[in-house]
Amino acid sequence: MQKRGYFITSEGPEGAGKTTVMNLLGDKLKEEGYDVVMTREPGGIMISEKIRNIILDNEHIMMESRTEALLYAAARRQHLVEKVQPAIDAGKIVICDRFIDSSLAYQGFARGIGVQEILAINKFAIGDTMPDKTILFDIEPSVGLARINAHKNREKNRLDVESLMFHEKVREGYLSLADQYPERIEVIDASCSVETVLEEVYKVIKSQLEIIR
Repeated sequence: MQKRGYFITSEGPEGAGKTTVMNLLGDKLKEEGYDVVMTREPGGIMISEKIRNIILDNEHIMMESRTEALLYAAARRQHLVEKVQPAIDAGKIVICDRFIDSSLAYQGFARGIGVQEILAINKFAIGDTMPDKTILFDIEPSVGLARINAHKNREKNRLDVESLMFHEKVREGYLSLADQYPERIEVIDASCSVETVLEEVYKVIKSQLEIIR
């Protein structure tokens, strides 16, 4: 019987460093012989990357919040059925930069649409597929935004120019989700060095992978 894969997602406010750390984690696991698929949301495949360009375009500041939420859900659905689920079914480890919790924190909580409303939209998109483990990179929004401004080569999108209050609400939303789903969501202090954060994330993920072996 084919062994089911393992689905890991990374979440956090802007500038938390999750993409850097999770890419390093993916490389480390590959070196250890794990079959790892790295991907991201919105994006990961052609259709979803095109939707990403629409969502994050700095010229689209007039985008209404429910339109934004629906576009994220659409990109998520296509990405799930085309890339994520087939990899899980094939027994691979999937590491995805953002998933449903981003929509719950950003659109549900910070935009004020409502967490349950966003959850309903996304349950239609993903069905019963949820991450096995989610790493939440927690950082003060002011620190994360300062990192972004100092990183000249980083992509600056429509969400980066939101107010500090908006980003504080995003963080509040994430921490609320962590309280709600403590067995799935592991909170990591992302204000530490990349090496320290990577070590903490590695410990969490390796302990989970040892359980399912």
